[in-house]
Amino acid sequence: MNSSNLLAIVTFVYGLAALLYISAWIFKKDLPGKAATGVCILAVLGNTAGIIMRWVESYKLGFGHAPLSNLYESLIFFSMTIGIIYLVVEYRYHNRIIGAFATPIAFLSMAYASLSPNISDRIQPLIPALKSNWLIAHVITCFLGYAAFAVAFGISLMYLLKRTDTEEKSGLLHHFPKLAVLDELTHQMVTFGFLFLSVGIITGAVWANSAWGTYWSWDPKETWSLVTWLIYATLLHAKLMRGWQGKQIAYISIAGFAAVLFTYFGVNYLPGLHSYAQ
Repeated sequence: MNSSNLLAIVTFVYGLAALLYISAWIFKKDLPGKAATGVCILAVLGNTAGIIMRWVESYKLGFGHAPLSNLYESLIFFSMTIGIIYLVVEYRYHNRIIGAFATPIAFLSMAYASLSPNISDRIQPLIPALKSNWLIAHVITCFLGYAAFAVAFGISLMYLLKRTDTEEKSGLLHHFPKLAVLDELTHQMVTFGFLFLSVGIITGAVWANSAWGTYWSWDPKETWSLVTWLIYATLLHAKLMRGWQGKQIAYISIAGFAAVLFTYFGVNYLPGLHSYAQ
C-alpha cells in the first residue's frame, strides 16, 4: 500500500468520525460519541502515517522533500491539523458535540484531496522556487492558523445556533457548552490561529525574498492572506479594545473563515506566483 491509498482510506475514516459525532449529538447517546473519539484519533494517526510515508516515497524517487508543496499535500496536512486541534479542544472541554461541527471540515478537505479528479496525488520534484528551507516553516505555520480558524468557525456556528434557543427549548442544543464558553473558545482559537498566520506571512515574505528578490509583490495569494489577517485582527481588536462579544465575534469569525477558503482555494486559479498550487 502506498501513501495515496492509505490517505484515501483515511478520508472515509474521517467521514465515519464525523458521522458518529453527528449521531451522538442528534441521538444524545454516549456510545457513538466515545466511538467517534476513537475513530477520530485513528484518522489523525492514519493521516500522519500517510504524510510520513509520502515523505519517504519522495526520497525513494530521488527528489526527497517534505510533502507540503502542492494542493493535494496541503489539503491532507490541513485535515491532520484540524483533527489534532479538535482533539485537544475535546480533551480540554470534555464536550464531543464540537466534533459534529469540526470533523466534517477535516473530512471534506480529505475528500476533496483524494476524490477530486482535478487534483493529482503524484509525487513530483520541487520547482526551483520551492527548494527552500523556509517551505516547511511557512506551510506548517499557515496551516496551523487555518486549522484553528476552521475549528473557530465550527464553534461560531454552535454559538449562533445556541443563541437562537437561549431557553433551550430544542433538545438538540441542550448539551451545547454555555454561550460564554463558546464565545471564549472562539476567541482562543482565533488568537491561536492569528499568531500562527502572522508567523506564516512573515516566513512567506522571507521566503519570497530569497526566491524572487522581493518580500512582497501583491500576488493574489499574498493580498488575500493580508485580507484574512486584517479580518481576524479586527476581531481581536474589537474583542479586546471595544468589548465586543457574542454574535458580533461569531459573525466576524465566520467571515474570516470565508476569507481563508478564498485565500486557500480561490486565488490558486488566478495568475500569480502561487498558481503552481493548482
